[in-house]
Amino acid sequence: MNTPTILKTILDHKQLEIDVNSRKVSLAELRDRSADKPECRGFVNALRSKIDAGQAGVIAEIKKASPSKGVIREHFVPADIAASYQEGGAACLSVLTDEQFFQGATEYLQQARAACSLPVIRKDFLINDYHVYEARAMDADCILLIASALEQSRMEDMYHLATELGMDVLIEVHDEEELHRTLRLPVPLVGINNRNLHTFEVSLDVTYSLLDSIPDDRIVVTESGILTSDDVGAMRGHDVHAFLVGEAFMRAENPGAKLHDLFF
Repeated sequence: MNTPTILKTILDHKQLEIDVNSRKVSLAELRDRSADKPECRGFVNALRSKIDAGQAGVIAEIKKASPSKGVIREHFVPADIAASYQEGGAACLSVLTDEQFFQGATEYLQQARAACSLPVIRKDFLINDYHVYEARAMDADCILLIASALEQSRMEDMYHLATELGMDVLIEVHDEEELHRTLRLPVPLVGINNRNLHTFEVSLDVTYSLLDSIPDDRIVVTESGILTSDDVGAMRGHDVHAFLVGEAFMRAENPGAKLHDLFF
């Protein structure tokens, strides 16, 4: 795999985190914690309900910072943002839990989920089963798997474990090779990242270029670069009705109002 340099740095750090965290909380203990959780909120079903109603299915992201932009939102209260997103019409939430590179936290996901009734995806760089059990233990309803970060066998194992635990899965791709690998799995959500993780350039053409290769029974989620109502209209004109958007909302005074203005 041609793993981007910045991504490889993050993944190397993730392994160090697991080495440290597993000495505090063992895999066996995480399994026990995840088994005690109530049923997940249906992430895929929430998106489908919006789309079937003729609306955009918006996965609204709660993100304080990023490696390339630094701090995006100074006044950062995950519970308030989550409630605002639900009022603005979001289908689901995405919460960054990575601490080192995005200033996220497990607690942010838990606080956001408790403040609304929306299903939540754990947005992080997950690399093995420990992360999957950890996601369920922190009340995630869905996890993100990044195709460029995972060998095929690992991606398949993590996908199957997540579904066994009751979570949905969004697999993110950027090119034909990653898409081909992803479509070997019956995953209903295929995310297309319009950001090139090698150069960090963003182009909505990435989504458009892959659409013909995706079966109609999959929900395409376009990620990154959705900034204007024209962007939304163009995507929906290509039958893309699910969106993961963060920065455009995070820079707004009222994230939920910005979501509503952009999509409804």
